[in-house]
Amino acid sequence: MLGVSTYCLHHLPLGEALEQLSSITNVVEVMADGPHYFTDTETLENFSLRYSVHTPFRGINIACLFEPIRKASVDVLTGCFGIASGIAHDFVIHPGYFGWEEERALSERQLLVSLGELNAAVEEFSVNIHIENMANHNFFFLRTPEDLPLFDGTGFALDTGHANLNGCLSEFLEFPIGHMHLHDNSGLRDSHSPIGEGAIDFGPVMKAVRRNHATPVIEVNTLEGVKKSIRALAEL
Repeated sequence: MLGVSTYCLHHLPLGEALEQLSSITNVVEVMADGPHYFTDTETLENFSLRYSVHTPFRGINIACLFEPIRKASVDVLTGCFGIASGIAHDFVIHPGYFGWEEERALSERQLLVSLGELNAAVEEFSVNIHIENMANHNFFFLRTPEDLPLFDGTGFALDTGHANLNGCLSEFLEFPIGHMHLHDNSGLRDSHSPIGEGAIDFGPVMKAVRRNHATPVIEVNTLEGVKKSIRALAEL
């Protein structure tokens, strides 16, 4: 079953978004940021859905050189694990970023500290975390497969649109994948377009989904785009 991210209805309250999505899928990924940030699972428990969670990411940097910010970022993510661990087992997180190229090595050290703390929380809450590859923003970690060894022992969430922007989707498909975000683009902008409206060949993508037994989540920017994507994937 294809999952759907609440991103397509992020302009609505979480409960209204889940109401609409429950009519087309029983697998939903909650983008727990902005209007869909939650501090308890009451709204989620009103629906008979299988959930994953995209943890908060605005203002979060697990590789930050400022230790209070790095630690607070980890606390926000582990807090999300604790809140939702009874209703979701898979959590997607962003890999952090460095402010200046000259600081990359120091930020990498901070990132490794954060990953150690996050993996301890994984054990505590019995959840899975998947690190998402990022779009073509210069200072983010994990834009290309060369950064994957940093996250050894942690699950990988392949974002198809982000990989396409960096010209390395085919390379990422060769690695073990536990989770996947599906959206399209022309290779120029992170448009989160419906599948079939960009340049990505989703045939190899869906083969990788089956090969890895990964959870595929459609992460496009409109509900109509979700429906188009479902139809496009059905034709494959």
